[in-house]
Amino acid sequence: MSAPEKNEAETPLAQFTARLADIKKESGHTEMWGVELSDDAGHAPTQVILQKFLRANNGDLAGAEKQLTDALVWRKEVNPSALVTQAFDKKKFHNLGFVSNFTDDTGKKVIITWHIYGAIKDNNSTFGDVDEFIRWRAALMELGVQQLNLNDIKEPLPEDGSDPYQLIQVHDYKSVSFFRMDPVVKAATQKTIAVFATGYPELLYHKYFVNVPAIMGWMFAAMKFVLSAATLKKMHPMASGTSLVNELPALATSLAPEYGGTGRPVQESLALAMADVPEEAKEEDAPAEAESKPEGDKQEA
Repeated sequence: MSAPEKNEAETPLAQFTARLADIKKESGHTEMWGVELSDDAGHAPTQVILQKFLRANNGDLAGAEKQLTDALVWRKEVNPSALVTQAFDKKKFHNLGFVSNFTDDTGKKVIITWHIYGAIKDNNSTFGDVDEFIRWRAALMELGVQQLNLNDIKEPLPEDGSDPYQLIQVHDYKSVSFFRMDPVVKAATQKTIAVFATGYPELLYHKYFVNVPAIMGWMFAAMKFVLSAATLKKMHPMASGTSLVNELPALATSLAPEYGGTGRPVQESLALAMADVPEEAKEEDAPAEAESKPEGDKQEA
C-alpha cells in the first residue's frame, strides 16, 4: 500500500502562512518589498516572499518566522519603500549607485544594482553616518526590487526549484584607495551586511566585486562570519572590470565597455534622486533619523 499524501497543512509553507497574521500583529507591519502580505494561501506574491524566508533558513520554520518578524520590524522603523522617492545628499552619494533593467540575449529579464565606489570623494562623509549609508543602500535595493514586479507574480516558486525573482549586484572598486583597513568603512560594511542579511533574503542571484585590490581581503573574510555557505558561493571577486562580461555573456550588448560589453554607460541607468543638503539642515535632521538595524544574520547584503 502506498503512503498517504502529505497533508498540505503539514508543509512548512502552509504552516508559515497560518502564522502570518500573528507575525504581522507582533511586528506591527504588513508590507514586504512593496507587497502587502496576505493571509490568503492563494496570494502568490506573499507565498513567494514566505518561500524566500524559508529557503534562507533551510526550511526551518522557527528561523524563518523570526527573520520575517525582525525584517518587518526594521521596515516599520525605516520605511525603505518610501526612501526610494526621497532625495539623498548629493555630496555623499552622487553617482554612487544605479539600477539597470536589462533583457539578455535569451529574452530573460536581468536586474543589476551597481555600486560605484570610485565615485566616493570622502569616505568619512559617505560612510561616517552608518545609518544614513544604510538608508541609501536600502533605497537602492528597493529600487532594484521594484523592477522585479513582485506584485505581478501569479504562481508560487516550485518546490526546491529555481527562483526567477532575484537580482545581480555589481560592486566596482576602480580607483578606490581609501578602503585600506579604514575603520569607518569597515564599520559601515559590517553593519550593512548584517542589516541586509535579515531584510533581503534570497533576492541575490549573484554578486560580483570588480576591480578589487588585494588589500580588500578583509571584507571577504568578514563575510564568512555572517553569510551562509550557499550565499558565499554567489560571491565573485575579480581583479578586472572587463572580466564581468565573461561571467554574464548573454549581456554582452547591454554591459558598458568598462565591463567588457558594448552597451550604454551605467550612469544612464535608473538612479535615486540627489539634492544639495546644507550643513545646518543635516544637523537639525540628525536626531530624528530612524535606527537602521534589524537583528539577524541569515543571508546576503
